[in-house]
Amino acid sequence: MKHVVDARGLACPLPVVNTKNEIEKMEKGGTVEVLVDNEIAVQNLKKFAKVRNHEVQDEKVAENFYKVQIQVGSEPDTSVQEEVTCDCTDFDNNLVVISSDKMGEGSDELGVSLMKAFVFALTKQDRYPKTILFYNGGAHLTCEGADTLEDLKYLESQGVEIFTCGTCLNFYGLTEKLAVGEVTNMYDIVEKMSTAGKIIKP
Repeated sequence: MKHVVDARGLACPLPVVNTKNEIEKMEKGGTVEVLVDNEIAVQNLKKFAKVRNHEVQDEKVAENFYKVQIQVGSEPDTSVQEEVTCDCTDFDNNLVVISSDKMGEGSDELGVSLMKAFVFALTKQDRYPKTILFYNGGAHLTCEGADTLEDLKYLESQGVEIFTCGTCLNFYGLTEKLAVGEVTNMYDIVEKMSTAGKIIKP
């Protein structure tokens, strides 16, 4: 029986996340067909399938309509891990540091959307980071009214340490608005960064 995931109209990373969730319910040899509406989603799904040793085929059905068919394989193919952009599924003692409420440079509106998607994607990884540090503009993401709060609270409930720079909270007038995690200081920030297995900065 073919499983169908309709991911048309969904923003990154939801096409991959929904496909991953569906595959986890399936047995080896099963097939999932994913419907998407853009080429970037097709490429992301193909990378996702390749790194997990699944067979994958794609077809452009019409303008803004693609089908990606994935046949569930066995064990992940670790030889292709490096080919997948931002595959952060093995954090262990790794540290995520977020210094802005936006991701990247250019459009602020796009940057805000990308950062929200990044934090959401952290909740969907196979393994979580040990710690997430927020400082400077990133302090806004842990405070009341932030779109990232639900995802950060979920990560905290799973044992992820979440710390926000106290000096930064004070500077932005957010000291009383911290809504997830704990306050930290520069000494602890330096200590955590110097002892981390890997530092990941979006």
